[in-house]
Amino acid sequence: MLKHLHIQNYALISHLDIDFEQGFSVMTGETGAGKSIILGALALVLGARADNKAITDGEDKCIIEAEFDGSIIRRELYANGKSRSFVDDSVVTLQELKVLANQLIDIHSQHANLLIENADFQLEVVDAIAQNAETLTAYQSQYERYTSAQEALTKLQALAKKSQQDADYIQYRYKLLDEANLESGELEALESEQYQLSHGEEIRAALETAAAALNGEQGSAIEALRACRLDEVASELQERIDSARIELQDIAEEAERKLNHIEMDPQRLMWVEERIGTLEDLLHKFSAVSIDELIATRDELAEQVNRLDSFDFDIEQAKKTLEKETAALTKAAAALTKSRQAVVPKICARLTEGMKQLGVAHAKVEIPIGATEGFMPMGCDAVQLLFAANLNQSLRNVSDVASGGEISRLMLCVKALIASTKGLPTVIFDEIDTGVSGNIASQMASIMRSMSQTRQIIAITHLPQIAAVGEHHYKVYKADTDKRTETHISRLNDEQRITEIATMLSGNTPTPEAIANAKQLLCYH
Repeated sequence: MLKHLHIQNYALISHLDIDFEQGFSVMTGETGAGKSIILGALALVLGARADNKAITDGEDKCIIEAEFDGSIIRRELYANGKSRSFVDDSVVTLQELKVLANQLIDIHSQHANLLIENADFQLEVVDAIAQNAETLTAYQSQYERYTSAQEALTKLQALAKKSQQDADYIQYRYKLLDEANLESGELEALESEQYQLSHGEEIRAALETAAAALNGEQGSAIEALRACRLDEVASELQERIDSARIELQDIAEEAERKLNHIEMDPQRLMWVEERIGTLEDLLHKFSAVSIDELIATRDELAEQVNRLDSFDFDIEQAKKTLEKETAALTKAAAALTKSRQAVVPKICARLTEGMKQLGVAHAKVEIPIGATEGFMPMGCDAVQLLFAANLNQSLRNVSDVASGGEISRLMLCVKALIASTKGLPTVIFDEIDTGVSGNIASQMASIMRSMSQTRQIIAITHLPQIAAVGEHHYKVYKADTDKRTETHISRLNDEQRITEIATMLSGNTPTPEAIANAKQLLCYH
């Protein structure tokens, strides 16, 4: 239960501390006094979206702290737009805060009555009463596997279709490269050979000249060095001359060998040039810069060609997987539907009984469960809340036939049913009595008082019939200071309650009759 609320620098509240009790509490105050501000602060500490405009003018940050049984939750909002959340002084994420808050409290705002018309909310109500969280989780886990299998098959089919469309082009490109018999480093070797073949005469002449100069019959450099003999004084120089002669001898022999291998083959030259042309053409067609890059492209195209042949097998396997996941999901959906169908009669009976208690004598509620078109994230069930308020009136969608007051009463019955099932420690009703008055308001108060036997109920109300039923009464009011107008809240004692309820009955200046009526209302309860 909510035990204490601390608010600092939030909207019109500079500082507020209030204790709450177990049982049924009511909160009253004039329109604009700040009841919604307090509720907004409470929503903020429970994880609602932060807005730095809510910080009191001139302040750097606001702090809201709520103490529950066993937990203290704090939210700090800064003027720069940042916020921090704490649970028992440990920093938590906003999502973690929301998860905890959903286990502690339910705030029914005055606009939440519209939810009764929402099909998703109606389905959530059925699930809450069915207490089928495990069944729903099992379905949703299987639904994820099903959608993954479905996406995998769709992706494969799309790839297969595209690949089939590109098949001829892929195979053509692969054939070009495969038949070219590419070898790494081939182009460089061919270009070197092309140079030798096309310049054979010049190379031969140059080698012959070099060979003659080095080792010719007359006046060769090698013979001249061989004949050169120096005395012991120049022994080091003699060693160098001998070394040079040996090197020149080796060069001369290499030149002779190369002369013997110089080819003068026009046909070979033609083939080399054609081969170079073929390779350069491939480089251009494939926007490659090297033969190695062409080889990599060839290998990649080979994989694509092989993949074309494997698509049929892969698609068949994907279909089998989808069939398996579909069967499992169908089974999970059936279990979920069964859990919902089992509680629908109970829900309809309880809501019908509750509406009759609240003055709709001929109320009738039915919740047919239809089938959706295909699998959906929440199952295969389409839920619709049908309602009739009058005798012999046909059942129709609640949004089409229920008045505002009837929707308020129906929503209270729904909340009472959910609260009894979920076991939430605290439920807050923000003007759920909209559109009702008199005896119906008293009946609504009785339902909330009954709910408070097992949990904390806090009702924000403008109706004296409801305010009088509360075990604890809080008044929200405004007061002016030297600087600004501020919102305050205080717990009323017995005398103050009489005055407040009398004021609600007759206006700002309670009449003696109103005071008497207020006392009678309080004594009656």
